[in-house]
Amino acid sequence: MEARYNLRGHRVPVTVIKAEPNVVVDIKGDHAVLGLGARKKVKKPQNDFVNKVGVAPRFVREVKTDGQVKIGDKITVAIFANQDAVKITGITKGHGFTGGVKRWGFHGGPKTHGQSDRHRAPGSIGQGTTPGRVYKGKHMAGHQGNEKITVTGLEVIEVNPAENMLVIKGAVPGFRNGYLMIEKTGKVKKYVAPPEEKPKEDEEEKLETKGSEEPKEPEEPKEEKKEEKQTKEVSK
Repeated sequence: MEARYNLRGHRVPVTVIKAEPNVVVDIKGDHAVLGLGARKKVKKPQNDFVNKVGVAPRFVREVKTDGQVKIGDKITVAIFANQDAVKITGITKGHGFTGGVKRWGFHGGPKTHGQSDRHRAPGSIGQGTTPGRVYKGKHMAGHQGNEKITVTGLEVIEVNPAENMLVIKGAVPGFRNGYLMIEKTGKVKKYVAPPEEKPKEDEEEKLETKGSEEPKEPEEPKEEKKEEKQTKEVSK
């Protein structure tokens, strides 16, 4: 992960994703089959893709489209823009078999009073005769990670079509060089600048007094004004 500045001028953590162009390898009604990467060894079931687009993709996924694509088209990161809201699906990191403390955040048992092997023990897992069983979904030790999840509410910070780079705000599921599905869901709420503060009455009075202190042009003598009035009356 890195840190970048968004359009609002805030420093945010980001994840840089290299998104190679996806090739449309097949169309099924209102759905398109997208392929990513290329297989080194092609088997017979993938020969159909080779005949259509000339390559057997490594990953194949079916997505819904508006019917404006055709076989052989390439879909790049140019379909995204800054401040787009996206959701990303991926496979989380696998942690193997873990205990209750690491997997679920259990606090463990007491550390004193003769407790020698209860520090990370799960403790009781149910009641007595009633109900006489362990409830389904009970948090216990087991396999952690390596499961498919979707993170929503992510924001696109930067798009670089020349290098097929996509900069996303926040963390995404999975490990480095992992496989992700990025889907646009809308636009992030745009930044609205706060309204300008109006000067208070005291400040307005100060501004007026400052303006009155400025030097004024010298006034003409009153006698000349009277002469002007007399000339005007004569002209009438």
